Amino acid sequence: MKLQISTSLALYSVLEFAARSGNQVSTAEIAAKYEVSTHHLAKVLRELVRAGIIESTRGVGGGYRFRANAKRLTLMDVIELFEDISARSGEPGASTDVGRALGVVLTEIDEIAKATFRSMTIDTMLKLIERHSSGGAGKERPAKKRARGARASA
Repeated sequence: MKLQISTSLALYSVLEFAARSGNQVSTAEIAAKYEVSTHHLAKVLRELVRAGIIESTRGVGGGYRFRANAKRLTLMDVIELFEDISARSGEPGASTDVGRALGVVLTEIDEIAKATFRSMTIDTMLKLIERHSSGGAGKERPAKKRARGARASA
């Protein structure tokens, strides 16, 4: 499943704001980090404000701040603000035997992706990001080291 650019920007932004909960973050800062237009990002952020996920503050020191409950807000909640992923659109060859069979498989894959998006909260994502941050990259868990050592001596 491929997400639209606006949807990806919304997910990046929500995760950035949630990671800095309580702090104001500017549009320019997010746009620079993800190398996107501030104009395009501003449109995405307006939609997130309308949905009550973030709030904006104008003026000096203004910006956006996370407002939602990170333990309840899911990736799907954010995705559904920007696109309809409920059904596959008609594709070339869909009416052929091969197309129908492939459609069954692709629909199943989409359903798995949707279930994953529904189950992943912003809080869970923040923990995943922390585990995969540059500070934690390359570090192995002790259990993996033991398992490797056990295999090597066998």
